[in-house]
Amino acid sequence: MKSVQALLAALALLLFSLFATPVLAYDQPSVNLGFTSFLDGGPPAGPGLYFSEYLQYYTADKLEDLPFADPEIEALVSLNQFIYQSDQELLFGGKWGLDVIVPLVKLDSNVPQVPDNGSGLGDVLVGPFLQWDPVMGDKGPLFMQRIELQLILPTGKYSDKKALNPGSNFFSFNPYWSGTLFLGPKMTVSTRLHYLWNAKNNDPNSPTATKDSQAGQAFHGNFSANYEVIPKMLRLGINGYFFKQISSSEEDGNKISAKEKVFAIGPGALLSFSPDTHLFFNAYFEQDAEYRPEGERYLMRLVHHF
Repeated sequence: MKSVQALLAALALLLFSLFATPVLAYDQPSVNLGFTSFLDGGPPAGPGLYFSEYLQYYTADKLEDLPFADPEIEALVSLNQFIYQSDQELLFGGKWGLDVIVPLVKLDSNVPQVPDNGSGLGDVLVGPFLQWDPVMGDKGPLFMQRIELQLILPTGKYSDKKALNPGSNFFSFNPYWSGTLFLGPKMTVSTRLHYLWNAKNNDPNSPTATKDSQAGQAFHGNFSANYEVIPKMLRLGINGYFFKQISSSEEDGNKISAKEKVFAIGPGALLSFSPDTHLFFNAYFEQDAEYRPEGERYLMRLVHHF
């Protein structure tokens, strides 16, 4: 009897070590991974009101560092973004603006141990920002940049019984700097660099009786380079993103050693119908993921200036 009890105890400990710690590493909120790419350092048509509609399809057949055979995770995301860019200088020559994003999310998982919470509202993002006018040269713009203080609000659909949720159930602070450098009249390179801080989740999804958890801090960013193939109409290039967790997540104040990371790169295109209406196409293929899904991301984004 004692040997059976010892075997069961060892099995329970093994299952806990396989499932509990890695799953807790899958706790970062949804952030901008590849949603923005070309010419990210400034709005395409100056001050005014903008509306952007993002449609993203994400699919992953790997859950890195989790012992599940043939997993399939899918996400379909619609982001509805409203941006107001003023023409009024506020600080150091930067003109103030406001960014609001309302996401709708549909999730699907075939892994019984990673149940999804279906469709629903995601976490609303609100971001006041400063946009600087382009630095001009003899042949046009040379550089443009922006700073935004993004707040990710825990408004999304959430259940502690589900591992995949449209909402995160905690507040995040996700400020960024973005810039675009013009390498001549036809070629540009852009980047967007984020810092991510997460508050506690007081109702986490956990295989143990966890009272609260806190996802670790992270850096993440987007990068792109493009060339104008058809003047004022078509740009082609490459785009990518990275995510790197830099501090440990915690469960009831205890640090978890696993940290998330991923890198992705792929082709992109920008089709301009007019100075006020633009359509982006982006594809990303992930690699080197740790403690998070690894898959493919496809994005279409329509931007209109009123």
